[in-house]
Amino acid sequence: MPIKFTHKPGLVVYVTCGNPSLATSRDVALAAIEVGADVVELGVPFSDPVADGPVIQRASERALTHGTTLAHVLDVARELRRQSAAGIIIFSYLNPILQFGLDRFCAAAKDAGADGVLVTDLPVEEATDYLQAMKAHRLAPVFLAAPTSTDERLRAVTKHSRGFVYAISRTGITGAREEVAGDARALVERLRAFTKLPIAVGFGVSTPGQFAEVGEFADAVVIGSAIVQRIEQNEGREAEAVGEFLRSLRRR
Repeated sequence: MPIKFTHKPGLVVYVTCGNPSLATSRDVALAAIEVGADVVELGVPFSDPVADGPVIQRASERALTHGTTLAHVLDVARELRRQSAAGIIIFSYLNPILQFGLDRFCAAAKDAGADGVLVTDLPVEEATDYLQAMKAHRLAPVFLAAPTSTDERLRAVTKHSRGFVYAISRTGITGAREEVAGDARALVERLRAFTKLPIAVGFGVSTPGQFAEVGEFADAVVIGSAIVQRIEQNEGREAEAVGEFLRSLRRR
């Protein structure tokens, strides 16, 4: 099914699957959908998450310690799809997908009910085989655009993305920040010259003020580290804590 943003701004929520358990990840995702998440990104834990800050690094370590695999993440996607029509994105580094088998992964992701895939460390220029497999299985590839991207790269990212484009608010790793980088607005304006797809801004958004600020110029906001941090800090009531936090974002 196509990815749709029914809220303004739309809300994209990231969860590291298997942290602290697969059942908790499912419950957190459902809680996020219940309070208005349009899209859930199901993070595949990876041993070397070079794009991520310490909060998501710790989450990946815990998930891997519990034996979480890409196959388990697809199981979570399948459970979510049985209960919700929200967008589901498999969010992964490339290595787990290659180990699983590219075509086999795309077939399994589609069968599990996923709508698309975001591979953090796969440049669009090197994605020919990936794009062919995604198209064959009717999955939406989502690519990252950075403030440092050239116009040529932004043109390629927007040409090959489906569903939405993920605009990184600043250079560096994931993690909550005191303020949203000024580069984010400029990047969104540059992207609009190349695409009519919705543009979601992520990396560092963690407060109601930031959520409202980004919502003024972007179509959707991605919340990642702030979600994972609340999971880490609220043992036994993870889903409830995440739901409370997400509700607070729109109360400003």
